[in-house]
Order: sequence, then structure tokens, then C-alpha cells
Amino acid sequence: MSELKKIREQHNLTQEELAEKSGISVRTIQRIEAGTEPKGYTLKTLAATLEIAEKDLLTPILPAEEISDNSEENAQEVEYKDDINYRLVKIINLSSIPFAWFPIVNFLLPLFLMLFTKQKSQIVKQIISLQIFLAIISPIIFMIVALLKLGSTSVMLTMITLTLTNIFIILRNTYEIDKKQCLRFRLNFSII
Repeated sequence: MSELKKIREQHNLTQEELAEKSGISVRTIQRIEAGTEPKGYTLKTLAATLEIAEKDLLTPILPAEEISDNSEENAQEVEYKDDINYRLVKIINLSSIPFAWFPIVNFLLPLFLMLFTKQKSQIVKQIISLQIFLAIISPIIFMIVALLKLGSTSVMLTMITLTLTNIFIILRNTYEIDKKQCLRFRLNFSII
């Protein structure tokens, strides 16, 4: 049993209650209780919320072989900071929907929100990079179909397909942010 879990149970708190009281996500609390060592803001906030010394949360309890290692999924989740406001990240992601049909500007509103809210986490940069990538690739695909002169029906279907694909990517990423606090669709590089 991890130190955080022991202390949390001594305070008669569920993971959800501790998350609400501290402002730290339930997923982060679960990772710490599974053996991930808290750092920085998360460590200070949990220690202050539970009214204990920070060093009390750093004592490892689980043997190394009991700590789960779900490779790719955990690597992606650990990549992002623990103190991200995921509600705001979902709003930034969903802000692309109004302009999903017009790919050249679909990244402007999320970019503006990122700068305005100062949410410059890696996950937000990935959201905007993906929309910039789609803003580049969608007109290219559209122009190729138009230049092939396959008829106005195929041009219209291409435009609808590109729009629906973008909306699907935005909604699927929102679902993953809500459930796993990571992105389902992301680039292997960052444009911004």
C-alpha cells in the first residue's frame, strides 16, 4: 500500500474526495497510489491538503515488481504535467468544431484560447499542432480531388468527408481527455 493511500484512508477520504479537496485529478491520485512518485506542484498540494510533510509522501512502499507498467499508455500519460486543467483542455479542443468545415482557420480559436488562458501544456500544443496539420493537409486533398475533375459530387463528398473526419478527431480526443487525460489522435512531432 502506498503512503498516499495510507494517509488518505487515515483521513477517511475517497480518491474522489481528495481530488476535489486538492484540485488534483483522480487519475493523478490513482497513479501516485500505484507507485508513481509525486513531484512539484502535485507533491506540495497533496501535502498541504492532507496537512503532512512532503517527505511523508515520498517514501516508496510498493516493491518494484508490483508497480504496473502499461508501457505506451503510461508513457503518454506521464509525458503530460500533473497539474493540467483538463476541463480547460477539453474546451480548447472543442473550440475547433465551429470552424471544422473551414480548415484554414480551425486552429485559430484554440490557439487564441491557449494564449489567453496560458495553458501551454504539451497536450494543448498537440491539439493545436494536429489542427494546423489538418489545415495544411485538407486543402491539399481537396485540390487533388478538384484537379482530377471527378465531378462536383466527388468534390462535395470530399469536403464533407474531411469535415466529418476533423469533427470525429476532435470529439474522440475530447473523450480520451475526459477518460484518460491523454489524446487518442496525436502527431509524433509538434508544430508549435
